[in-house]
Amino acid sequence: MRWSIDHRETWLHQTNPTAKLLFFLPMFVVIVFVHNPNVLINWTIGFTALFMLFSGYRMKHMLLFFAPFLFIFISTSSSMILFGKGETTWFHWGLIHITEESFYRGVHLGFRTLLFAIFGLMFALTTKPVLLFYSLMQQAKVKPKYAYSFLAAIRLLPIMLEEFQTVHQALKVRRAAKAKGFRGKLELMKRYAIPLLSQSIRRAQRIAVAMEAKGFTNERTRTFYYEVTLGRYDVYLFVAMCVIVAVGYYMADVFPYVAIKDVR
Repeated sequence: MRWSIDHRETWLHQTNPTAKLLFFLPMFVVIVFVHNPNVLINWTIGFTALFMLFSGYRMKHMLLFFAPFLFIFISTSSSMILFGKGETTWFHWGLIHITEESFYRGVHLGFRTLLFAIFGLMFALTTKPVLLFYSLMQQAKVKPKYAYSFLAAIRLLPIMLEEFQTVHQALKVRRAAKAKGFRGKLELMKRYAIPLLSQSIRRAQRIAVAMEAKGFTNERTRTFYYEVTLGRYDVYLFVAMCVIVAVGYYMADVFPYVAIKDVR
């Protein structure tokens, strides 16, 4: 079963996953405490350009990834714009009350949401799960029994989906994949749940025995198949983020999009 989308490897893919995580997490905190919409707009433009140019994915795929977050951007900003509070009224009709203050707050909230989405997409689409857990074990000193357990769980997800499809096809052949009424739906749920749960329990037992036999439960020093280290690409990412943040602040002060600098 194919889960990945064709893309080219860029320097963003070569950055250390733990370093990338440590770079992105403080940004989530910083974004929450920035109340200047001009800064957030500049950061959104800068980090979107970084993601578009160096993620390695085709434009149609990136637009597809962005589509649900653009919907969230519109919904969050419009709810604040249409029903916010303020002193300078632009439009008022029934429950809808658009003010200058509510408009800027809505735009600010929308761009804040979009920034969160950009960082999440950048991390998810340029980081391999295997290398992430290897990096956490080597750089963050996470215990192997926890990291390998998460890796095993990730590998089991496509297997469980294939088993669900197998059960579904078997029920279709026997004409038992449809049910009417509440009792019928409940019976159909049992037909799916029982074989899937039994297979999952047996597989979990085998994995637990294998991990215990290979010594994943004690504190012995282990070697790793993949050696994940820090390199020049981590410096590139750090410098690029610092440049975007600094330029965003500077441009917001010199060439602001809106006159307001604090939406509070």
